[in-house]
Amino acid sequence: MALKKELINDIITVTSKAAISCYDFIGKNQKKNADKAATDSMRNEINKLSINGKVVIGEGELDKAPMLYIGEKLGSGGNLNLDIAVDPVEGTNFVAKNLPGALSVISIAEKGDLFNAPETYMNKIAVSKKVPFEATDLDFSVEKNIKNIADSLNKNITDISACLLDRPRHKKIISELKKMNVKIKLISDGDVAGALMVTDEKYGVDIFLGIGGGPEGVLAASAIDAYNCKFQGRFIFDNDMDIKRAKQMGIENLDKKYDLKEIIRGDSIFCATGITSGDLVKGITVEDNNYITQTLVTHKSSNTCKIVTREDTIKT
Repeated sequence: MALKKELINDIITVTSKAAISCYDFIGKNQKKNADKAATDSMRNEINKLSINGKVVIGEGELDKAPMLYIGEKLGSGGNLNLDIAVDPVEGTNFVAKNLPGALSVISIAEKGDLFNAPETYMNKIAVSKKVPFEATDLDFSVEKNIKNIADSLNKNITDISACLLDRPRHKKIISELKKMNVKIKLISDGDVAGALMVTDEKYGVDIFLGIGGGPEGVLAASAIDAYNCKFQGRFIFDNDMDIKRAKQMGIENLDKKYDLKEIIRGDSIFCATGITSGDLVKGITVEDNNYITQTLVTHKSSNTCKIVTREDTIKT
């Protein structure tokens, strides 16, 4: 069942106000304060909506940040039962250090339609819709994925661009990409935004790959679905606590590879508002006593994939 298009403006309000709540912390080296401000704002705005919402992907268990915790009930009530995935600040370091690319992110879907992702790592790939589905796979080697993408796009391998997090765990992948002379875009944080680079040619990214957050994988998949791009993910459970948590969440096959339609089972609305300017959207600016924000919004059933600019009056 499709979500009503009228919900889009409500969800834009949620992320826009969460982003604005961080504005005074930009460049102040106070990432926890920024995260708490965005979290409190997001909770407050969602609770104004006439929904029965439940957080299935919360924020911050791994780094003990302020949380919208998994299982938290949100909304003022009504007939609409929703699953909610949140990342009030994707890129807390970007806010703290006034670096590009900080976002406030949310996805909503009907109850049972958003995968309840554990707070653990995920091996993931995202690929442009121009690449045939069968051309790439998590189980293929990096070389095979790159060669298949090049063949399907009729490009030279040296013209293929890969985006991944700049992490020691990706040393082997980066080495393989360099050996093939592939164009490499390394990002320091923000793998929701990284995955979204495959959605439009203007970003110049053919594949996003590597290990990042599982919850961020679900958020990215929600947006990517509206662009008809490919996403695959496999959770990494490398300690007893993660395994126990996964089993409590009903995950029986710990090695399962999830395709996009298993992560997002129905319609969804995704919003990402810029806090600091990045590749996807501009950050917050102030003009004539107004906060100006940009939000990337997607809604598959209404074929919506657009950037919305909004003004909010500064309260004095």
